[in-house]
Amino acid sequence: MLKLNIVAEDASCKARTGFFETDHGRVETPIFMPVGTQGTVKAVNQFYLEQEIKAQIVLSNTYHLYLRPGTDILESAGGLHNFMNWRKPILTDSGGYQIFSLTELRKLKEDGVEFKSHLDGSRHFFTPEKVIQIQRSIGSDIMMVLDECAPYPCDYEYAKKSADLTSRWAKLNKDAYIKSVAKYGHKQALFGIIQGSVYKDLRKKSADELIKLDFDSYAIGGLAVGEPTEQMYELVDFTTDLMPKDRPRYLMGVGRPENLLEAISLGVDMFDCVMPTRNARNANVFTWNGTLSMRNAKYKDDFQPLDENCECYTCRNFTRAYIRHLFIAEEILALELASIHNLYFYLKLMSIAREKIKIGKFFHWKENIINQISIKN
Repeated sequence: MLKLNIVAEDASCKARTGFFETDHGRVETPIFMPVGTQGTVKAVNQFYLEQEIKAQIVLSNTYHLYLRPGTDILESAGGLHNFMNWRKPILTDSGGYQIFSLTELRKLKEDGVEFKSHLDGSRHFFTPEKVIQIQRSIGSDIMMVLDECAPYPCDYEYAKKSADLTSRWAKLNKDAYIKSVAKYGHKQALFGIIQGSVYKDLRKKSADELIKLDFDSYAIGGLAVGEPTEQMYELVDFTTDLMPKDRPRYLMGVGRPENLLEAISLGVDMFDCVMPTRNARNANVFTWNGTLSMRNAKYKDDFQPLDENCECYTCRNFTRAYIRHLFIAEEILALELASIHNLYFYLKLMSIAREKIKIGKFFHWKENIINQISIKN
């Protein structure tokens, strides 16, 4: 199992801070994982990612890496860490969500999912066993099982059928992992993914079935796919109570800064989302005083940093006026500077959250800071 060493808990909520160890280093929680889908965090090189942003772990994607560059290249390179020159931990999603999003290009079967590549239309088939093998070739520190992410909304019967299929696949994933230990050892952890859409009884059934399989840890999947935010929080609160306390809890694909803070208060330890980099590429930056749209004309002669309270590379060296100019001029540097800032903001938010939990002041700080950072400027 991937043991979470709990350092402190906040008495006012379910927030906790701690750490877990991987073959490529320690990860302190709660933590946000920048998304490097294809072996790169968009618009940010590895030096800035490690030295400036202080990323502890990144997320890559099995589906995309399988299609390009392919497992033969990754194996020849000695794994993704060597290929992308990243020495810290990597988590790989199984690709289940990406295949889910293909909609018309996929076909679910009992033993896996058939899909067409979004690159060239070629046909492929992912089984739970194949997904394990691909992730073994990638060499990620944390692997995810193949699951089906049910769409929202969906009726109870579809959600049940989907969650049951995910549980059956989970068993095949675990069996394939055990068989691969002789060749690869135990260096890679394997997480199960709890599904069940918005139905609590299905969530409980899914959690119970996965925990019996004794995965290294567990993730909450199938949320942030369109359901109301308050319903998402309710389901997260319900589901974390079902998960082992001594292992990191991962909420997949979430989200905005305020979503992360609320989920931390509900007992979540790990997060990923494309939002900080996607928003950055669209000229939207997060600050301690709200979100800024850097195409706004009011910033054309504003010579302040993006955020006077931020110490990132971008804020130490450049002004709002310059960054707005880069976006208006469609210069590539705009994407890099905004992405560095947004990721730094997310990781700093997690760092402060950890410190507030340690001194027992997280809940009250969270309530105040959410109101502050949610303002749109």
